[in-house]
Amino acid sequence: MFMFEKPVGMRDTLPPLFEAKKKIRSIVSEEISKWGFQFIETPTLEFYETIGHASAILDQQLFKLLDQQGHTLVLRPDMTSPIARVAASRLYKEGYPLRLSYSANVFRAQQREGGRSAEFEQIGVECIGDVTTSADAEVISLMISSLKKAGLKNFTVAVGHISFVHALFLEIVGNEERANVLLRYLYEKNYVGYKEHVKYLPLSSIDKQRLLQLLQLRGKESIIADAKELVESQKGRKAVDELDQLWSNLKAFGVSEHVKIDFNLVSHMSYYTGILFEVYAEQVGVPIGNGGRYDELLKEFDRPAPATGFGIRLDYLLEAIGLPEETTRTECVIFSAENRSEAIQYATKRRDEGEQVILQDIRGIKDVDECVRAYDKVTYFIGNTGREVKG
Repeated sequence: MFMFEKPVGMRDTLPPLFEAKKKIRSIVSEEISKWGFQFIETPTLEFYETIGHASAILDQQLFKLLDQQGHTLVLRPDMTSPIARVAASRLYKEGYPLRLSYSANVFRAQQREGGRSAEFEQIGVECIGDVTTSADAEVISLMISSLKKAGLKNFTVAVGHISFVHALFLEIVGNEERANVLLRYLYEKNYVGYKEHVKYLPLSSIDKQRLLQLLQLRGKESIIADAKELVESQKGRKAVDELDQLWSNLKAFGVSEHVKIDFNLVSHMSYYTGILFEVYAEQVGVPIGNGGRYDELLKEFDRPAPATGFGIRLDYLLEAIGLPEETTRTECVIFSAENRSEAIQYATKRRDEGEQVILQDIRGIKDVDECVRAYDKVTYFIGNTGREVKG
């Protein structure tokens, strides 16, 4: 019954897509390395009691299994939490800040009707131990540089601050429960529902207007002053000041043209504590990458430290860029038994020159003409006829 089926959300990667992903991965990895970030690997399996709890991924999205000792394990649902574990347990003596990077598959269970990948590759960085907005600007600028090197042209990085939204909502609605309802509308980007909900809240017309004004706080540098007028608490104004400083830092990096401020940006990742961001590209209806500051996460591993980072979804990035046109020329060397050695020597020489070469015994071909049509170039080593070349 399941001979040709795959588990929900799992996908096969066929050669053209595999090669395209490999190329993009190599380009982004090289750029990340140039900025001084070091790649590490973490296990595919982690303990549920540590990574499962720290990851901020919903429990129903975790793939769980038991080991032989009865411990509950999870397939890693993200990379930020495992890297935080490594930094806290193995690398903290090396001194902060740490600049770590990764390229790995993560696993999040999907509902059958969801149609989303349950296994996907992320590539990204974590800067651990630096509390400044300079670190936030660095990872955002690195992300932008990586996307441009990968060939992405039209994209926008939306930047917000989770503390601003929290502070504003608590000022107006008074408690976490009511604030979380409003946050949910923003997370779902259900702005019509948000407006309807605000309409029926037991608030003054002034406070309702403040909540509605939040939706207008999107754009460039000029909206920062509007945000500071809207919020009253010290926490909220501190968040605005941090975004103001971030914008100045991004201008210094020369990347502000790709950035917009979005004060109603929130995330489902509960470990974010400050600046957060998402990347949007044409042709893709979901963020192709995201990140932010998570200054409380390393406390979960008894090594408190500030941190910030980003992750790019490789499949979404490739969707935004599009599959490249085939440029690799493949040569097929067809040989008979008596010419095997000569054919192998020729193929080896061509490969050493950087060419892609297939060796094919003529006895393994049912239709020679069909085989010839399949390759850019065909070289024959057959009998005493010498070498004939197509292409």
